[in-house]
Amino acid sequence: MHTEKLKIGKIVNTHGIRGEVKVLRITDFEERFTPGNEVVITSEQRDITLIIDSHRIHKGFDLITFKGYTNVNDVEQWKGMNLYIDQSQAEELEEDAYYYHEIIGCQVQTVEGEELGKVKEILSPGANDVWVVQRPGKKDLLLPYIEDVVKKVNTQDGIISVELMEGMLD
Repeated sequence: MHTEKLKIGKIVNTHGIRGEVKVLRITDFEERFTPGNEVVITSEQRDITLIIDSHRIHKGFDLITFKGYTNVNDVEQWKGMNLYIDQSQAEELEEDAYYYHEIIGCQVQTVEGEELGKVKEILSPGANDVWVVQRPGKKDLLLPYIEDVVKKVNTQDGIISVELMEGMLD
């Protein structure tokens, strides 16, 4: 049975000689990398399931080791590969919380029904996420994910209704 996989990061390099890898995180939950959690690396031949042994954050990257892989030579082969989790491991979210993969690609429109563009990425600079909306022939629109702006999210139909604040479309 093929379960849906969610991409949670990419191994960008090895770190040191003890099997630590440097991961560029693309997940919205830091707990993803809690020691004991399983992650999957998909290589051409097969899926490799790994158990996280340690996790720390260093210069904006997540540094992770996997159980049973204690040497840089063991992990070298995974450079450039993506890390996934099974959809079944996805946390139950509280209301009004969404996975990045549910939001990216959604069509954004004003509450009046004017099409603005599609969400192409999500930034997490601080207190609120910022949804980056790609607008045809215009500069990207940065939408703070706050109640005043994001009025309705329909992940079923892929439509997000927003109320723009003064100056957002400049």
